[in-house]
Amino acid sequence: MTAFSDLPEDQIEWFLSHVQEVSILAGETFVRQGDPADWLFVFLEGLFQWRGEFGGATVSLPAQAGDVSGAFPFSRMKWFTVTGRALTDGRLGKFPAALFAELIQRMPQLTTRLVAMMSDRIREGTRIEQQRDRLVSLGRLSAGLAHELNNPASAAKRASDQMRETLVKMRSANSELWRRPLEDSDKAKIEEIEASLLQSEATPSQGLALSDLEESLDSILRSYGQADSWELSAALAACHMPPDTLASLLTHLDPRMARAALVRIAASAELSTLLRTIEDSTARISKLVRTVQEYTYMDQALVQNVDVARSLEITLGTLAHSLQREIKVQRAYEPVPLLVNTVGTELNQVWTNIIENAIDAMPGGGELRVRTFREDHYVVVEIGDSGPGIPSEVKPYIFDPFFTTKGVGEGTGLGLNTVRTIVRKLGGDIQVTSKPGDTRFQVWLPWVDPTEPAEQSSNF
Repeated sequence: MTAFSDLPEDQIEWFLSHVQEVSILAGETFVRQGDPADWLFVFLEGLFQWRGEFGGATVSLPAQAGDVSGAFPFSRMKWFTVTGRALTDGRLGKFPAALFAELIQRMPQLTTRLVAMMSDRIREGTRIEQQRDRLVSLGRLSAGLAHELNNPASAAKRASDQMRETLVKMRSANSELWRRPLEDSDKAKIEEIEASLLQSEATPSQGLALSDLEESLDSILRSYGQADSWELSAALAACHMPPDTLASLLTHLDPRMARAALVRIAASAELSTLLRTIEDSTARISKLVRTVQEYTYMDQALVQNVDVARSLEITLGTLAHSLQREIKVQRAYEPVPLLVNTVGTELNQVWTNIIENAIDAMPGGGELRVRTFREDHYVVVEIGDSGPGIPSEVKPYIFDPFFTTKGVGEGTGLGLNTVRTIVRKLGGDIQVTSKPGDTRFQVWLPWVDPTEPAEQSSNF
């Protein structure tokens, strides 16, 4: 056993004289989650497992002969947070926590080793939590972006499907026109009307206005002997066909030729509308892809001068799905770009954690306030919300690791701790003030003067 190697025999004898040896069968539990942290365990023979809820997820940690676990000297643990059970038949020793004070005096070398093990355990627990926190944030971000991408992608898909149907109508109308003799003046009339509707920038009719236009067009079509005119009148109304233009065309053409011309005109206008829908949708998708690339600083230097306002806007773009819940964003950016030298992805992580907390504080909607300004040699980014505020009894602990006011599985308590760690690594500081309706986080970061020569940066 590494923890007990090279220790004086008298110390080991004293330790063993206070150890309770327990034989255990496979599947049996030797301690349960919630039991008082009264024992240090020394695993003597067999395989064991620690299992429990850790940051909203079930975590399993193995243990085997030679390992030491359980309560350690100087630990503030009052209750076991996991359950221990045997995976095979085995033996373990139990040393009472009540004798830790005497253990510290009699076995200082063992105490030092146990404290080091406890530190390793804390670091491993923190690593697991941070990894889970990153995965949860990534999952939330991915889900939001998937939702944002789905809307334009679905719109483009619907438009492309409708284009196939519209092209069939246009081909049928063209075939009808080609089979009939058309005067050059008639062709010119049809092309003129078609071009005017395609170039029209009129606001699309909606509601009662659209219904009134359909009725007017339908009345004109019926007066010129067009049967089943309701479908054609609806198509013509959708492309803003003026009633007088329709009447003029029907006057110049015979009924069958006029109907084919009107179907062609309506189909041509509909194709133009569908193309605009596809263009707008694909432009939205491209914008989202660019936002993700900028958020992750893909294909860019690891450390660089970052404009904090642009960094904030990129982060807000990735969180657009969350900001749609009746949350109004108020911006007050310094007109001159404010630069900080940092890893861009880490800076975005700071804004993401603070903004997501602000959004969570306003489930029914509210106001998100984002401001930047310069104070001496610092860039200050202030992110505020109109939520109920942070209770005074909670505020001193919000930056502590694993502290959270959210329900199980909703938060790990590492978001703001990660924020403070990143900000301090950059030589900055973070401050918070809060009262009902006005909670503000201020992030202070060293300002980079763009007029001074750039210093050689090293990777963090």
